[in-house]
Amino acid sequence: MGATVKRVLAVLVAMVAIAAGVTISAPAAQAAISCSGTIIYDQVQSSGLGELVIYYNSTNGGTNSACFYHHGASYGRSAPTFVAIYRCEERSNEGAACTHTGSPGSQSGDFSYFAGPVGVTGVADYCVEAMGQIVWGGEAHWIYSRRQGC
Repeated sequence: MGATVKRVLAVLVAMVAIAAGVTISAPAAQAAISCSGTIIYDQVQSSGLGELVIYYNSTNGGTNSACFYHHGASYGRSAPTFVAIYRCEERSNEGAACTHTGSPGSQSGDFSYFAGPVGVTGVADYCVEAMGQIVWGGEAHWIYSRRQGC
């Protein structure tokens, strides 16, 4: 009888939460990071195994996000994959080397379709740099954007 009462109470609490519209969501800073917005950089690796894309939107003082997508033979196949994005100290000269400032957004793991999204905020009027990697056949295939979005 005690277990039945506990189950009924748990169901009632859940129903009240649903009726009240209570939701559990990511913090606001996380919610702004997505693989969407204006594409400011898009490059497929020479190996054809991956594509690095950097997006921009104006939220949070400027937000850049990056995703590294699997392509070709790696599409749909689990492989060690990495993506990172950094805010640069520099504010101009796209394509040049970047001096990283602050904490990067990064993600790594075994993915089948893409790594990311990762992002940095407060980048209005700053350059960003992203990098992505996939390990395929025991070989690391990297791509670097260098400075972008300046």
